[in-house]
Amino acid sequence: MKSSRLVSILLLLQTRGRMTAAQLAEELEVSVRTVYRDVEALGAAGVPLYGDAGHAGGYRLVDGYRTRLTGLTSKEAEALFLAGVPGPAAELGLGAVLAAAQLKVRAALPVELRAHADRVAGRFHLDAPGWYAEADDAPLLSAVADAVWDSRVLHVLYRRWAEPTDVRRRLEPYGLVLKAGRWYVVSGPGPRTFRVDQILELAPADEEFIRPDHFDLAAYWTAYQRDFHERLYREEALVRLAPGVTLARAVRVDERASEDGWTEVRVPIESVEHAHGEFLRLGTDIEVLQPAELRARIARAVGELAGRYGNSGASGGD
Repeated sequence: MKSSRLVSILLLLQTRGRMTAAQLAEELEVSVRTVYRDVEALGAAGVPLYGDAGHAGGYRLVDGYRTRLTGLTSKEAEALFLAGVPGPAAELGLGAVLAAAQLKVRAALPVELRAHADRVAGRFHLDAPGWYAEADDAPLLSAVADAVWDSRVLHVLYRRWAEPTDVRRRLEPYGLVLKAGRWYVVSGPGPRTFRVDQILELAPADEEFIRPDHFDLAAYWTAYQRDFHERLYREEALVRLAPGVTLARAVRVDERASEDGWTEVRVPIESVEHAHGEFLRLGTDIEVLQPAELRARIARAVGELAGRYGNSGASGGD
């Protein structure tokens, strides 16, 4: 993209000094003619650079000029405006900080690149919570975030599902994760994962902890989700699906569809009870083959529904 090249040229000249059009073209993998056009665009955008002719010539920035965006490409600047989700930032107590950072980045961009960032902010909006569910209220989130940042130990009263429900825990908060509108704090030792909205009481300790050098929050979360799904979907169902119907995590048993267009797939399920409700939502677009217990349970439910709605005159008449 042209905007990305413009920033790249600016940064190359800033870090390396004088460079010829041929050198810039080789570095950016474009033609020399393209470099000429890009340099003209930078000049038009107000960047103080000039070119010297001759064997020892080349382009250089006016002495003393330095961009305030060292290492930041146009795509990275655009990503800042896209990734700065205002809701979660405000929950972390960083709403004003995020707004100030975006304002400074915008002011530092040349006019042409500024337009790209503004276009992203105006055309893309990230809404973290899922449909049909309100984001969890986590009043202690800001305090947890402070402890994450300062590497401070937390003593909390935590509510869990198992008995006893309310327990006290000592946490070494490594990082925070926002998943579908719900905040989680990943804490050591372990590490282990806790829901921030289930923290009932919190007391920061006058004690610092050392975050493991090798700990990678994103890698941990990816592995945690994979392990969670493996533990969650311990059973499996064999079903037939009507043409055009798909199910998440389904694996086809036979790559060829039957003569009527239906496909046979295996689907991981949490339990018979959970799958019963999920599969009933598909109505006549699904047929459960196995397990027998699930097939029988759905058959009973369908029979009860047929009996309930079978009598068309049940609601009144002469």
